[in-house]
Amino acid sequence: MGLVHVSHFLIFSFPNISVMEQINAVITGVGGYVPDYILDNEEMSQFVDTSDEWIMERIGVKTRHILRPEQGSGVSYLMTRAVRQLLEKTQADPASVEMIICATTTPDYHFPSTASIVAGNTGLKNAFGFDMEAACAGFLYAMEVAANYIRSGRYKRIIVCGGDHMSSMTNYQDRNTCPIFGDGAACVMMEATTEEMGLLDGYYRVEANFEHLHMAAGGSAKMPSHETVDAREHFVYQEGRTVFKHAVTKMSDAVETIAKRNGLTKENITWLVPHQANVRIESAVARRIGIDEAHVMINIDHMANTSGGTLPLCLWEYEPQLKKGDKLIFTAFGAGFSWGASYMVWGYDGAAEAQKSPAQFYKEGEMSREDWYRLRHSEKSE
Repeated sequence: MGLVHVSHFLIFSFPNISVMEQINAVITGVGGYVPDYILDNEEMSQFVDTSDEWIMERIGVKTRHILRPEQGSGVSYLMTRAVRQLLEKTQADPASVEMIICATTTPDYHFPSTASIVAGNTGLKNAFGFDMEAACAGFLYAMEVAANYIRSGRYKRIIVCGGDHMSSMTNYQDRNTCPIFGDGAACVMMEATTEEMGLLDGYYRVEANFEHLHMAAGGSAKMPSHETVDAREHFVYQEGRTVFKHAVTKMSDAVETIAKRNGLTKENITWLVPHQANVRIESAVARRIGIDEAHVMINIDHMANTSGGTLPLCLWEYEPQLKKGDKLIFTAFGAGFSWGASYMVWGYDGAAEAQKSPAQFYKEGEMSREDWYRLRHSEKSE
């Protein structure tokens, strides 16, 4: 018997017969991590002119996780913890991972890549890797890239990370943006399958419309200087109303496009997984396409907007509710503008996998702040 790779098909050659099977890329595991420190709206109101009522009404964030220097530094710290959990849960040999893609807007350095650091930290000695920067749409894009590497027939196991250390570029003097963001990262294992599941379709777009959402300085177009630092140009700048309108329209259009192409309706879509930018955006997109909010993954209230981390952190948190065959539509919108949507059929029953190493995060009302810190302290003592 011979084996030939052609595009995203495998051709098995027998003496008198050839069988062609299509290769798909399916998620086989999820890992995640959020830092210890909890910044709530009450504490935020002590250093910026805001209030819990104002933030909840306009954004929907109650608490956010923040990576503080005494715990660790850089998004690689968050991604390393997420990948270690993923490898532990899936029992995958690190040496069997062939590639790692890190979707982030807050890399540790301009170079080397965050992917190289995470690969080194987690023993991925046979992998190559790179970073992807598409702001809040980064993980959505990265899944498509990984899936196409797998569909080529040359790669079978790829880790895709999404996450950001957003507090490193948040202006805590700006009441309009600082309540939005938090820190966190999560990752997925994507593997080859010939079953009709995994990432089956995608619609992605980008346009040059960056004056409404950007970081003004720090790149090669406007290098760091005393002037740029004094002008606070190394932080996120966002014109909220304009971004809101574009996000709702473009995310909704993308989801509708994917749904129509694949015969998906509000009756057979199991989950909508939207970027966690603003609870009003998520609700508006769900209403526009007629999906009940009970089928929308939402965690912005306790995770905030972690940019490239929002989609995989949703999977990490909701994994116990995911079942093999569930139909998911992902959608995201970020700076650029960059946006899109993708259709995935879920590949495994999540409840048993999630029990191996449950997602750990703080959510007000489900545990006390003291219990959360006690939990994290006990982990470090083990």
